Amino acid sequence: MKIAVVTDSTAYLTDEEARENNIRVVPIPLIIDGQSYREGIDITTEDFYQKLQTTSSFPSTSQPPIGQLMELYQSLADEGYDTVISIHLTAAISGLLNTIGQLAEEMKETIKIIPFDSHLTVKMMGYLAIEAAQLIKAGNDLDTILEKLKAYQDTFNNVFVVDDLQNLVRGGRLSNASAFVGSILKIKPLLTMHTANYSIEAFEKVRSMKKAKLRCEQIFAEDLAKLDYPVQAMVIHANAQEAGQKWLDHLQATYPQVRFELSYFGPVIGTHLGQGALGLTWMQDTSKKPL
Repeated sequence: MKIAVVTDSTAYLTDEEARENNIRVVPIPLIIDGQSYREGIDITTEDFYQKLQTTSSFPSTSQPPIGQLMELYQSLADEGYDTVISIHLTAAISGLLNTIGQLAEEMKETIKIIPFDSHLTVKMMGYLAIEAAQLIKAGNDLDTILEKLKAYQDTFNNVFVVDDLQNLVRGGRLSNASAFVGSILKIKPLLTMHTANYSIEAFEKVRSMKKAKLRCEQIFAEDLAKLDYPVQAMVIHANAQEAGQKWLDHLQATYPQVRFELSYFGPVIGTHLGQGALGLTWMQDTSKKPL
């Protein structure tokens, strides 16, 4: 069995990470003022946030063309792959996984496509894809790979803070928006995807960004105290690199046993979160304790 790994551009892998792990990345389209862009190909993250300041309409996102997906899976079959683990952003906020499920049925005589719901997005999902590639390289069989990926998923946790909920509410990506809309301009909402159905939910109202980050740290510390495995963590920012780096430096000094890195919300996810959002995510450090 020859297994390939596919993910989408919201994994925010570097070109080097994708290349070294032989991961194929499907670009997600976004539309700004009527112009369509493929994330990571036609528009950079920096360009996106600049456009976001001057756009006359709310940006939107869509799914990759079905023909493009079919071409990718066909090319993998032509290269000798018989199986694809296709890891994508949570089905709670995108219909992409459902589309891939339909393609899996249509192309079953050509290649076996396994739609894998990451239950996540951003670099958290990127690490799932990297882990899948490394498990394949280590010679694990398909059932073992899928079992270990699901075990890895169970170690992920996340909290986010946004400047306001306008983008999430307008984009329809906040599952419990009605409970928070009345206070949009007065609070810094805390969000998470660590929910029963892996949708984005606001769970607390905090009065300032400083207090919001402190609350995120408290949640992180409480979870860390319960875990029996080494942890790696990420600070993720939406065009707020200086604020993100400052928070990371503080966290790294507070938790020297945790391996931290700085990542970002790219165009597709930034469309929904807006500028200035910050996130803190953590999971098992498989470089210290393999699955």
